[in-house]
Amino acid sequence: MNSTFVNQVMSKKVLTLDKSVSVQEAAEQMKKLRIGCVIVTKDNKPVGIITERDFVTKIAAEGRPLFTEIIEVMSSPLITIDSEETIWEASELMKEKQIHKLPVRDNDEITGIVTTSDIVKISSVGSDSEMRRICDQILLRMKNE
Repeated sequence: MNSTFVNQVMSKKVLTLDKSVSVQEAAEQMKKLRIGCVIVTKDNKPVGIITERDFVTKIAAEGRPLFTEIIEVMSSPLITIDSEETIWEASELMKEKQIHKLPVRDNDEITGIVTTSDIVKISSVGSDSEMRRICDQILLRMKNE
């Protein structure tokens, strides 16, 4: 897993919305695009993130109105990772910060997002291929006996 890089696994499907957009509009866009978060921008610069978890804990649980601006409920500061970092480093950062969605940056631009689901997928692929290699070795040894 150490040799897999974030830019190989990340989704490039990223929604960015201005800080003044309502939570309802953000939710509608998320539903339309079938994604789990929005990168919040101020003056076209990324400043925060709003996730499905934020909708539960900061909007529904607190009874906030749907016209609430996303800047009021976003998580900030925005924690990001460089696209050239490894999945291992992304996993460690996500574990340390207790987050499930990690925006990927190239310079000052958000170019993708890596999620815990992405990491599980790449981990299981690695495990399958490793298991396949072990099975092949066992079969080869059995053939030679």
